[in-house]
Amino acid sequence: MTPVFTRWRKAVASEGNGNNCVEVGSAPGLVGIRDTKDRDGGTLVMEPVVFAALVESIKRGRLR
Repeated sequence: MTPVFTRWRKAVASEGNGNNCVEVGSAPGLVGIRDTKDRDGGTLVMEPVVFAALVESIKRGRLR
C-alpha cells in the first residue's frame, strides 16, 4: 500500500528561491522527501529515525 503523506512543508528561507528546494511530509511511521519542482516525480520514503540521522549528517557536513 502506498502511504499518504500530509503536512508537506519546506524551509521558510526557501520561499524566495522559486522551487529550488525539497519539502518534507509525514505519514504514520514514515517521513517523505520530494522535490518541489517535480512533486509527482516520486518521494523518498524513510522511517523517522533514519530521517533524523540524515538531517544530523547534513548538519555535521558528513555528506559530500
